[in-house]
Amino acid sequence: MRDDPTLRNRPLAVGGRADQRGVIATCNYEARRFGVRSAMATSQALQRCPDLIVLPPSMEKYRVASREILAIYRAYTDLVEPLSLDEAYLDVTQSDQCQGSATLIAQQIRERIVDAVGITASAGIAPNKFLAKIASDWNKPNGQFVIRPHEIDAFVAVLPVDKLHGVGKVTAARLHRLGAKTCGDLRNWPLPQLQHHFGKFGDRLYELCRGIDQREVSNNRERKSVSVEETYVTDLPDLATCQQRLPEVLRTLVERVRRAKAERNIDKLFIKLRFADFQRTTAECVGTRLDVAVFERLLATGFERGKRPVRLMGAGVRVSDGHAGEQPELFENE
Repeated sequence: MRDDPTLRNRPLAVGGRADQRGVIATCNYEARRFGVRSAMATSQALQRCPDLIVLPPSMEKYRVASREILAIYRAYTDLVEPLSLDEAYLDVTQSDQCQGSATLIAQQIRERIVDAVGITASAGIAPNKFLAKIASDWNKPNGQFVIRPHEIDAFVAVLPVDKLHGVGKVTAARLHRLGAKTCGDLRNWPLPQLQHHFGKFGDRLYELCRGIDQREVSNNRERKSVSVEETYVTDLPDLATCQQRLPEVLRTLVERVRRAKAERNIDKLFIKLRFADFQRTTAECVGTRLDVAVFERLLATGFERGKRPVRLMGAGVRVSDGHAGEQPELFENE
């Protein structure tokens, strides 16, 4: 929309082609009015909005814009924690710009993004990360929202439990069945009861429903994994066919691991499969190098769980702080 004004005010999405089992990566607000959402199959999106324009991703363009935006953030604070190409937490507690006003800093950053990058941005201003994230969604598009310390209790009390960090559809449905639809409802539950129903996550629920979040903004986020996946136009009918397609997936994985400079930090390998009926499975094991034979065994293990045609195959590595010693070649056959 920025680069082609004729696309403005028209339903628009970025994603894969419908005839290649593409998925919507993102879409504009005109498309969302029809019920189009990210992660939706492109074919389903086109059923909901026949006039939808679907364009392929342009990753290099996004990376350039992301770098420009991050540079603007870092002009105000060194404590910038990127979440994705277009989202980040900023801790401006010690910033002396805009007379130390977080609200004015957010306003100025948004203006600079428009001027320098040509796109709009929304912001949330709050005393902690959980509330800032909630606030950033409150006045979209192109707005900002502030939650001041004395407003936290009343604001969070009426917040739906679906909005809590870490609460997905399954947990939300479970909370609803148990009678908790808002954070105010959840506050009536003692901590032991939450722990009984939700284990360790009960501790987190106890804090979040009261607006408590002790996580600090970190400018040194640790990468947890590197992976790649491929969705196939035609299902892979059997294990032999999957094994034939595995090398091309692994070649892409090698490139991504090298780009991420994660070779020395590998501690697990995994294969992900999505079968024709959309059931998913992940097979993983301990490993410190990208070993073809190990990935082949993981693929066989995963396929055995479903024994059905495969529509998506992925491969990846989990990474940790690092391993000492000499780094072997990325691929070694046993």
